[in-house]
Parts: sequence; structure tokens; C-alpha cells
Amino acid sequence: MTDVTVKLVVFVPETHAEKVREAMGKAGAGIVGDYKYCTFSVKGIGRYMPMESAHPTIGRIGKLEEIIEERIETVCYKKDLNKIINAIKKVHPYEQVALDVYPLVLSPHKTTYNQNVRKDL
Repeated sequence: MTDVTVKLVVFVPETHAEKVREAMGKAGAGIVGDYKYCTFSVKGIGRYMPMESAHPTIGRIGKLEEIIEERIETVCYKKDLNKIINAIKKVHPYEQVALDVYPLVLSPHKTTYNQNVRKDL
């Protein structure tokens, strides 16, 4: 089925959040009804400790880091997922990008207002 929709979540330092959102939208993420580039963000603190084999953009090997990050959520078609993830990785500053992908029970493309457009508006 080509219209299977998933929720894509990425965690990014707030300094790069706009670049990541733009890359996601240009790659086809965030289409909901008659709108595109749809995302939701919330700020939080990301924590990590780079191990010996790491090449951290931010931080030092063996030192626990705390970075203000944004959790950016959007939706996309499952068939476009690899293209969108590749676009994210091109602009994301971390060598290991933290991503979550969730299946959606309801497709936002089929549950939005534009399926029943009112003629009197």
C-alpha cells in the first residue's frame, strides 16, 4: 500500500532545528490535507557521552554532555521515509542522528477537513 503514513520524530540541537525542518519539508514530509511543512516541536535537554570510537560535533570523549535540543515531529508517507531521512542526515550536525518512526492508525491525509469541503465558505 503506497499511502501508508508514519510519524517521524527527530532530535536536533536547537541551533540546527530550522535547517532540519526545511530539509524534511523539501523532501516531502509534513503534508496534512491542504498544508505542507507541518511539524510540531518541543524543546528539551539531550544527554549523551561520546565513547572512544565517536567523533562528536559537540562535546568530548568520555564527558557527559547536555544540549538544548528540539524534538521535531511530522508525518510522511512510508514510501518516502528513506528519502526524508537522508535529507535530514545531510543537514543534521550529529554523526548519529536520533530518529523514531511510529506507525499511524489513522492517516492524517484521510482525516483532515478537505475531505468534506464546505461549499458555502
